[in-house]
Amino acid sequence: MTDLAALRTLPANRRREAGKDLRDAAPRSGNAALPALQGRGDPIALLLATSAQRIQSLLPVRWARMVASPFTFLRGAAAVMVRDLAALPASGIRVQASGDCHLMNFGVYASPEGRPVFDLNDFDETLSAPFEWDVKRLAASLVLAALDSGHAPAAAKDMARAAVTAYRLRMAELADLDPLTAWSSRVDITAMAQGISDLAVREKEMALLAKAAATPSAGDDFPRLADHDGREARIRDAPPLIYHFDEETDRQGQAALRARALFTRYRDTLPEERRFLIDRYQLADVAFKVVGVGSVGTFCAIGLFIDPDGHPLFLQVKEAMASALAPYAGASPYANQGQRVVVGQRVLQTVSDGFLGWAADEAGRYFYIRQLKDRRMASASTLMESDRLDFYATLCGTTLARAHARSGDAALISGYLGTSGTFDDAVADFAAGYAEISARDHGLLKQAIADGQLAVADLPCKAKGKAKKAD
Repeated sequence: MTDLAALRTLPANRRREAGKDLRDAAPRSGNAALPALQGRGDPIALLLATSAQRIQSLLPVRWARMVASPFTFLRGAAAVMVRDLAALPASGIRVQASGDCHLMNFGVYASPEGRPVFDLNDFDETLSAPFEWDVKRLAASLVLAALDSGHAPAAAKDMARAAVTAYRLRMAELADLDPLTAWSSRVDITAMAQGISDLAVREKEMALLAKAAATPSAGDDFPRLADHDGREARIRDAPPLIYHFDEETDRQGQAALRARALFTRYRDTLPEERRFLIDRYQLADVAFKVVGVGSVGTFCAIGLFIDPDGHPLFLQVKEAMASALAPYAGASPYANQGQRVVVGQRVLQTVSDGFLGWAADEAGRYFYIRQLKDRRMASASTLMESDRLDFYATLCGTTLARAHARSGDAALISGYLGTSGTFDDAVADFAAGYAEISARDHGLLKQAIADGQLAVADLPCKAKGKAKKAD
């Protein structure tokens, strides 16, 4: 592992040279290497082992979402991919990694000022780890998503390469900036969208951005997610994905009380000025919410808070287990896994949620709390319907570089990456090859379901779509 603390005392040009020197032990072309299939282990067995602490009654939803396509399989199989990545060579350069860096974990949301912000938006697996792990997972996800939407293999590989090239170029730019400027830099998605050469695509992108930032109020979800009869507000049930705790869904009888207690305890982890704000609201209702693909089976609830004048605030409490990266990258320095997620998000995002906090229940399980938002731009399903996916790939690569530079050494990483396309080509080759491995693993999941080893839920089509983002 590279001694980052010692390198920080050196000027940028020396750190670039140190990064370049790392190529001797970890050649950039070596990033094309794939995990050996012989002796790799059964991916389905690993998924079952890492699901042991999840809510077992929800696992059929997890398998139903993962089996939809090789792309959705990859989304739910972070534990499988990190095991594979850990067996491959790496430069030794560490950053605060996303840990689950696929294209659906990026998106646009409105900043408090109403400006569209493009950034990472999922941090359940965040941990200090080799920077290549995030880059390779992003690249593989782009290949699978492109193939899933009908692009040719060569075009899919080109999209992965575009993301890696954008990462390398942006990292080089960040390496030339002073620390304060680099830390506060943002991805100007509006400027990038204006640079799209296809006029029709550019106009569609700009319209989506305008919609994403049009009404940044925290109450935007209120009409969709809740009912209000003039006397009390209540979250609207939408089974099997949103429902209230009752004797059937809460066999242990304490889930609603747990959620309410967590919302209360979490207040103390907020900055003091935020406590003044949260205290203006009272918790009116809580309900369970099934989320994502990889997160299905973890405890997740949404709370509807109301102020005396009826203004709503939605918060989400979500269970935080140990990162899938931990067995290979090392344990988190935080005993509370919710704190790990919150700190990781604050490091990686330029504009983070002001309501981020964490809590633990009496059983020693850990959780993080955030504002429930529905302010993100188009889902990737829209982006994949046209040639806009290559634009999205560039956005993701650029954004990931900015996120990594906040905790890592941009000059060191840039020195390792260099100015040629050697690293880009190698990761694109890896992504294309790993897409085939994921397709093979997806086939094993389908077989396990067909054999009756795994049960699957009957979900509405919109809940198990190719690229559905359900958080």
